[in-house]
Amino acid sequence: MPPKIMRPYVPKRHPLQRLASPALGFSSLLHFAGLSSFGASYKYLIDYPTPINEAYGWHFQYLTILGLALSTLTFTLASLSDLTSSRQLFRLKNRVSVLATPLEVLISTLYGALVSIDKELVIPPEFQLGLLPDISFHAVPAVVLTVDYLLFSPPWGIRFPEALGVSTVFAFGYWFWVELCYRHNGWYPYPIFEVLSTPWRVVLFCFSGLLMAGSTEVLKLVYAKLNGVNHVKKA
Repeated sequence: MPPKIMRPYVPKRHPLQRLASPALGFSSLLHFAGLSSFGASYKYLIDYPTPINEAYGWHFQYLTILGLALSTLTFTLASLSDLTSSRQLFRLKNRVSVLATPLEVLISTLYGALVSIDKELVIPPEFQLGLLPDISFHAVPAVVLTVDYLLFSPPWGIRFPEALGVSTVFAFGYWFWVELCYRHNGWYPYPIFEVLSTPWRVVLFCFSGLLMAGSTEVLKLVYAKLNGVNHVKKA
């Protein structure tokens, strides 16, 4: 008998997932491009240091950089799953994405809204970003993670009360972290925190948690419009 030809294992994908992933092809290209952008953003922080480079909490005082870290973790897992066809890594990527993607949408939304009012509420005048770094930090992560979810991932199974709980815990956890850094450094990473009183900070973080949960729901609705709603399972 002729020897059997071993075919490469091709993982099954969710019936609503539009394009193949994990896979070598468009999926791996997206994840590689995203990681390249994220890496360039980190390099910018090192190549163009500010006093925050020496401060307690480093740049992780910024919500933008925390989001970038989660995005990097998401796309690292995605790239590894592309290379190995690992369903376990793919599932783990999807779980992290449930937090990372709405967070990046929140960051882009809040940043755009505040910049339209007064850019110095989020970036002091002495630390202004050029156009390309600005896009790399505040737009690219939200775009590439959204594309990954809509085209290369199964639908999320998280419900709104769960999303609201997660986003609220994250929002107030970030507030605790910001106050901890303030006690060590004597200044806040975002000028808007200096402007707002404590009650208004509570309002800001409650609104941010609600907006992040709302982003989750909007992304789910867009996914359903694009890919359908049948056979919905948890990622």
